[in-house]
Amino acid sequence: MDQVTERIAAVLTGKFDVPADLITARASFQDLDLDSLSVVELYVTLQEEWGVPLDAEAATGDVTVGELADEVRTLLDGRRPGDD
Repeated sequence: MDQVTERIAAVLTGKFDVPADLITARASFQDLDLDSLSVVELYVTLQEEWGVPLDAEAATGDVTVGELADEVRTLLDGRRPGDD
């Protein structure tokens, strides 16, 4: 796992009590038994932590861990040095 995926997994296990062995890139948030409010909370948590504009309105149970990680990486790559 890369750093972004590892951090998402850490938030899922620490904040939402998702068993670590269930967290894979292909696992959807629905597969991980997160309700819609939990998915939005996850997005907001990551948005605040990384300072990237994640679209919490697009957060659904069908989104996978890998898709979220890809979105975060894309947003992080798009930031210019000194943006905060």
